[in-house]
Amino acid sequence: MLFAIPLAALLTAIIAIGVAWVCTQASGVSFSMLTLAFAQLLYAVAYKWTSVTGGSDGLAGIPRRPGPFGLHLFVSRNGFYYLVLLVLLTALLFCRALVRSPFGAVLRGIRENEAKTLALGYNTRGYKIAIVALSYTLGGLAGALYAPFAGFANTELLFWLLSGQVLIMVVVGGAGTLIGPILGAAFFLTIEHQLSNYTEAWALFFGLIFIGFVMFAPEGIWGLVRARFRRRGGPVELEYSRGVARAR
Repeated sequence: MLFAIPLAALLTAIIAIGVAWVCTQASGVSFSMLTLAFAQLLYAVAYKWTSVTGGSDGLAGIPRRPGPFGLHLFVSRNGFYYLVLLVLLTALLFCRALVRSPFGAVLRGIRENEAKTLALGYNTRGYKIAIVALSYTLGGLAGALYAPFAGFANTELLFWLLSGQVLIMVVVGGAGTLIGPILGAAFFLTIEHQLSNYTEAWALFFGLIFIGFVMFAPEGIWGLVRARFRRRGGPVELEYSRGVARAR
């Protein structure tokens, strides 16, 4: 398992380079639609490639084998939880360092004014391909962790609706932040679990919640937390102010 998970992330990164090369020829909504189109294309391939993926039946009985080092701590339910938590924190710290690096500064420049960044001599498309590939790598890492957790993997994991759920988590938690998507994912899964105990139409009620966030709290949960501490002058706002001052 400890070899298969990084290998799956690496394979995803290799595939993502080709996907990114195509998708980065567009921007805005067109870029988003192209990424969803590729997700649907991969879903169709996996659905038809029954000899490898199992088709609609999927792959059952995926074991949690720690590997030749005998790290049996990660095989148990609690141990696997701590493994995923460790991966999450490592990914968060990596992304935090990336955002604060010169590479991250170029990405912010592309976001704010791509034409100006290009005029300064940066290969903006190369940077976009790199960050798309990195994003796919983290997504592949999450999928590789899910398979031994559930002991099962099917083609529905590639369906575009799951990608849509991820986008909802980002928006609800707070787009443009690192903490926001984590909060959004926790909120989404908690609401799904609670509402599904009472009704099968839980998605309808969560849709109303999502609309409420888009209309009344577009900065998401993390934006609400920052606004609350901003009024009180709390540590979150002080840290945010320092970050703004450093940027200026």
